[in-house]
Amino acid sequence: MKLQMVVAAVAAALAVGVAAAQQPIVIKFSHVVALDTPKGKAAEYFKKLAEERTKGRVKVEVYPNSSLFKDGEEMEALQLGSVQMLAPSLAKFGPLGVRDFEVFDLPYVFDDYSELHKVTAGPVGAALFKKLDSKGIVGLAYWDNGFKVMSANKPIRMPADYKGLKMRIQSSKVLGDQMKALGAIPQVMAFSEVYQSLQTGVVDGTENPPSNFYTQKMQEVQKFLALTNHGYLGYAVIANKKFWDGLPADVRTTLEGAMKDATKFANDIAKKDNDDTIEAIRKTGKTEIITLTPEQKAAMKKALVVVHKDNEARVGKETIEAVYKATDFKL
Repeated sequence: MKLQMVVAAVAAALAVGVAAAQQPIVIKFSHVVALDTPKGKAAEYFKKLAEERTKGRVKVEVYPNSSLFKDGEEMEALQLGSVQMLAPSLAKFGPLGVRDFEVFDLPYVFDDYSELHKVTAGPVGAALFKKLDSKGIVGLAYWDNGFKVMSANKPIRMPADYKGLKMRIQSSKVLGDQMKALGAIPQVMAFSEVYQSLQTGVVDGTENPPSNFYTQKMQEVQKFLALTNHGYLGYAVIANKKFWDGLPADVRTTLEGAMKDATKFANDIAKKDNDDTIEAIRKTGKTEIITLTPEQKAAMKKALVVVHKDNEARVGKETIEAVYKATDFKL
C-alpha cells in the first residue's frame, strides 16, 4: 500500500513537472500608442512571429494605448520586471540617465531615413544600446515612427509664429530647448493626456509624426498642421536584461530573428503610413495642411540648429560628432 502511495506521489509530481515545463514563457509587451500606428502594427507582427517560430513556447501579450502602464510608469515597471518588453520613444532614456539618446531629439539632425539608418543600424546605434546594460535593460532594435510635424490652432510657418504658444513635448531637455528656440513655452505631458489638454486649451499645440496625430484624433482639436519634418521620432525596443539573459539560448535566438524581421516590417511601413495619414488628415477637412516653402524651412532650420551646440555638454560632444560623421551632417 505504501509502495503504491509512493508511486502515485511520484507520478503526480512528474505530471506537475511536465505541465510546468509545458507552460509558455510569457512576455508582456507594453506600449502607449494605438494598434493602427506603425509601432502598434509592428508589436502585433512581432507577437505573431515569436509565437509561430517558438511553436507556442513563448506567448507575447501586447498592451497598447497605455492600457498597462503610462508613459511615466513603464520604464520603472520594466526595470522591476513587472513587464518584460517595451518600445519607448528614444526621448525616454534621457530622464533614465542615458542622455546620449537625446541626440535623436536634436532638430534637423537627419535629412531623411537613409541618413537615420546609418546611425540606428550602425556602430553608433549599437554603442548607445550598450549604455543601457548598467540600467538592467537590453536594447533589441530601433523602430521608426517618422519625422515630426508641428500643429497648433493658428498658422505656423515661420519661427515667429510660435512665440508664446504652449507646446506639448515629451520629457526631454533637448525638446524643451527646441521649443524655447522658437519662442514657444514647452509643456511636458504624458501622451495619453494630450488630446484632452488640446481640447481644453491647457496646451496650444504639439509635435508628432502624422500617424500619432491622426490615430489620437488630434485633427478634431488642431486647426493647422505644418509639415516641418524638423525632428525624428523613433522607438527602442527594449527588454528587462535579467529576463532576456535568462531565456533558453534557442528561444532567445529565435526571438532575435523574429525581432529582426519585425524591425524591417516596422521601418518599411512607417514612411508609407505617415504619408498616407497626411492625406487622410487633409480629407477630414478639419485641419489645414501647411507645406513650408524652401525659405520657410530654411528659417526654421536656422532657428533650431542652435540647439545642437547648446546641448553638447548634456548629450555628449562625442556622440553628436559620431552622428555627424555617420550622416555627413554639416551645420
